[in-house]
Amino acid sequence: MGDHLAPAPYLRWRGWQSGGVNSRSPQGRRASLEKQPHEVAAMFDGVAARYDLTNTVLSFGQDRSWRRATRAALGLRPGERVLDVGAGTGVSTEELAHSGAYAVGADLSLGMLHAGKRTRPAVPLLAGDALRLPFADASFDAVTISFALRNVNDTDAALRELARVTRPGGRLVVCEFSTPVNPAFRTVYLSYLMRSLPAVARTVSSNPDAYVYLAESIRAWPDQAALAARVGAAGWGRVAWRNLTGGVVALHRAVRN
Repeated sequence: MGDHLAPAPYLRWRGWQSGGVNSRSPQGRRASLEKQPHEVAAMFDGVAARYDLTNTVLSFGQDRSWRRATRAALGLRPGERVLDVGAGTGVSTEELAHSGAYAVGADLSLGMLHAGKRTRPAVPLLAGDALRLPFADASFDAVTISFALRNVNDTDAALRELARVTRPGGRLVVCEFSTPVNPAFRTVYLSYLMRSLPAVARTVSSNPDAYVYLAESIRAWPDQAALAARVGAAGWGRVAWRNLTGGVVALHRAVRN
């Protein structure tokens, strides 16, 4: 992968790919959930008790490195304000705060927020819908959403709302499941999603049925190039992505126009 973008003064863009319009779509059946906000919130309320543990087990511990990569991609500086949308229990918000920036987490699920308040009382967490964020225009220097954009029923509107609360020149990083780039690995990974992941979730999760939705929603999600195109159409410029864990996860980074 080459460096196709001009670097921001304090961000290294090396190793990121620029967006394109041609993309492949994951094959197979698609999730049929309409992702109504109250249904999504209730589903995550049901997994809140063991959410962090389950994520670590199902990702074989890779979730920690994905959070660190997200923080690094944002290029946060001490004193900046960063919004973490879909923050859940605040584990990602806590990671962002290690940069010295002031990090605020927002989530639709009250159950997740309550769990986060118990385990991370010092992390600022509040209730908020990604489609109607409770902040004024241009409130933040940077915004991020990790493993939550896929759960919003209007992806494009959510990306526009993230742009609304970000100052011009501010940064976005989307951390989300994506499409493995190696065909052989992709076959193994999709098999894990649809067969092994729900079975493992039954042993560790407080609501294993939610992980059937997880597997189906990942398969229905657009690939790296397709998501980059949608980010660029929502008020963001200099869109680029970088694969993590062979494309199991991708970071999409952009700058507010």
